[in-house]
Amino acid sequence: MSSSSDHAELSALRSVLDDLLSRVVIIGDRYRGSDDSAVAVDIDSAERTLTATRRAMDRAVDGLEKML
Repeated sequence: MSSSSDHAELSALRSVLDDLLSRVVIIGDRYRGSDDSAVAVDIDSAERTLTATRRAMDRAVDGLEKML
């Protein structure tokens, strides 16, 4: 597999992550401040993990761009 195809695939995955992150935030907002706030804590943890994943993907894409 070439760097350019990896770059394209990672870029597509970043878009999927962005969508997933937005959806997780919306769900978390529904539970913040409610009787089910423990659910929000877990969702917030998932949000942080997805954000870290997005940053790692950004770094990988940046590295591939330098190789192109």
